[in-house]
Amino acid sequence: MLVERGMQAMNVELVSDAYAIAANYLRRSGSIPDTLVTNERLLEIIIKLLQHGEFNKLRLANKAITRFEAQPEARAVA
Repeated sequence: MLVERGMQAMNVELVSDAYAIAANYLRRSGSIPDTLVTNERLLEIIIKLLQHGEFNKLRLANKAITRFEAQPEARAVA
């Protein structure tokens, strides 16, 4: 999944861990459905944060949650 997006192999675990933390919180809060399908919008937010220099998985997850909740879906799709 992440390799297809051009991610470096060393960052796959970091993105995966940050996504798991953020998605778990957002599922429990009801912001995203409780399914096994990857939320593309959340994943894109995490990847952008990583590309801008954030390498701590907890900060990545927390910033992604904040941005995810602040962005209305219509604006994120456009």
